[in-house]
Amino acid sequence: MESLIQTGLAQLGQAGRVPEEAPALLARYGELLVEKNRVMNLTAITEPRDVATLHMLDCAALLNCAGFEGKTLIDVGTGAGFPGVPLAVLAPSLRVTLLDSLNKRVEWLGEVCKALNLSNACAIQARAEEAGRYADLRERFDFAAARAVADLRVLAELCLPFVKVGGWFLAMKGPDCGRELEQAQPLIAALGGRLAGVEDYAIPHTQVTHRVVRIEKIAATPSQYPRRWAKIQKEGQKAGSTPR
Repeated sequence: MESLIQTGLAQLGQAGRVPEEAPALLARYGELLVEKNRVMNLTAITEPRDVATLHMLDCAALLNCAGFEGKTLIDVGTGAGFPGVPLAVLAPSLRVTLLDSLNKRVEWLGEVCKALNLSNACAIQARAEEAGRYADLRERFDFAAARAVADLRVLAELCLPFVKVGGWFLAMKGPDCGRELEQAQPLIAALGGRLAGVEDYAIPHTQVTHRVVRIEKIAATPSQYPRRWAKIQKEGQKAGSTPR
């Protein structure tokens, strides 16, 4: 995995721009993931090559979409730690909060951060629609990121409340999300966001293309958001998509 990650980072234009030990740390993270996945469902991707490319290099591509140096980021619905853990490895001055609703995943992520010596990352257990109302989390982050399989309207309502005005929400999606973008724009505006564009990228060593949707936070999110989960979920069901 390490060599694939190293050459993939070079293809992304990040050679010499990330810590020298980053490929080895990401490979170790991949090993920890595959090992834990034997006893806990974390990922369907378990082949070392696929872990290196479809997980680590996919997340590393975000480095070309924003400047993370000295910033703060919350990874909403982090699951197995994507994209938050790779970004914490690749951008050591970025302070990363890993948010997940399942305590056993959060406990494992804490073990991962300790094993990788990531002093710039922490994991907390909470439901996003509740945590978005916490005073110490609401509108406190430069970035929110999500790699969840959910309609953009759901993701926007869960993520934008965490972002400070002037910050960004980065949604990792497939390249066929054009209809989602159209449907989501009214709600994004209501949440204080503005669709700033999309960036498609090819994952190194694969034939896979993914997309980052960039949403700028231009106004404070009204106090009624995020709504109760049943209401948010209803929006996603209308679009035929289910959060992970």
